Amino acid sequence: MQENNLTDIIEFFLLGFQGDPQLRISLFCLLFVLFFLTICGNLLIISLVSTSKNLHTPMYFFISQLSINDFFLSAIIVPNLFYILMNNGGTITYIGCMTQFLFFGSSESFECLLLTVMSYDRYVAICNPLRYTSIMTSGYCVRLAAIFWLVGFSCAFSVTLTISRLKFCAHNIIDHLFCDLLPLREISCSDTFILHLQMFLMGVPLVIIPSTIIVFSYGNIVRAILRIPSNISRQKAFSTCSSHLTVVFIFYLTIFIVYDFPTSGQTSDMNKITSLLYTVFTPLFNPIIYSLRNKDIKKDVQENIQKYV
Repeated sequence: MQENNLTDIIEFFLLGFQGDPQLRISLFCLLFVLFFLTICGNLLIISLVSTSKNLHTPMYFFISQLSINDFFLSAIIVPNLFYILMNNGGTITYIGCMTQFLFFGSSESFECLLLTVMSYDRYVAICNPLRYTSIMTSGYCVRLAAIFWLVGFSCAFSVTLTISRLKFCAHNIIDHLFCDLLPLREISCSDTFILHLQMFLMGVPLVIIPSTIIVFSYGNIVRAILRIPSNISRQKAFSTCSSHLTVVFIFYLTIFIVYDFPTSGQTSDMNKITSLLYTVFTPLFNPIIYSLRNKDIKKDVQENIQKYV
């Protein structure tokens, strides 16, 4: 491989978790169970929302979109991770690596935007209930979802295009579980100023503005709920928002841990473990949170179980 010649890079080698084969087998078994539960849980949410008339509302439409995204994210990352674990590392083609990052970035960007509109949906439902049906129409929700998918893909594509122009002249070994932004940037010998600038600029529409809208929405929601005289009505209003707040907290916490907190002093294995939070555990937690804390979904699950028992 000639130095400073990008065309010579035809594949990367993902190290994964190096070490004891027994430990890797145990981790493989654990991740396989979690992956199976993730797929089943998200497919359950998608099927319930699509088939049950009681769940044909904007809130459940957005929940189904979240499940589609979580299913998509798991399918992108986890199967290749199984291969890496069983083979003590594995190769991925240059095109495959860029494609994996493209779809991974699209998924993460889409979720940032989706969680924002879900908070707005709760804001309208609680603070402007009389106008809810006229604002959150089915056509409006579908258009928002389509726009978010397009924006998420466009943002990820522009970053992927920038990464593809980097030179990896030192080596092609990625000490990570998949093709992520930080590991790719670390092994590059190019000037990454443009990439840093691009990520900073994208942080405005994908992180800063969504976070501001979420805080604004729930600030108004809390004030509206506290003005409700009935304790029962107040608890019911809080319960409709608690699931979404939990999902928002888990998502942004894992993103901040991996991308925003200082990583100096952390081992590469620690970085890999934290990356599992948003690629394996978050897609699993989301359907569990909405299933366990949502009476409508639990009711539909029980009714479907009774049909087949």
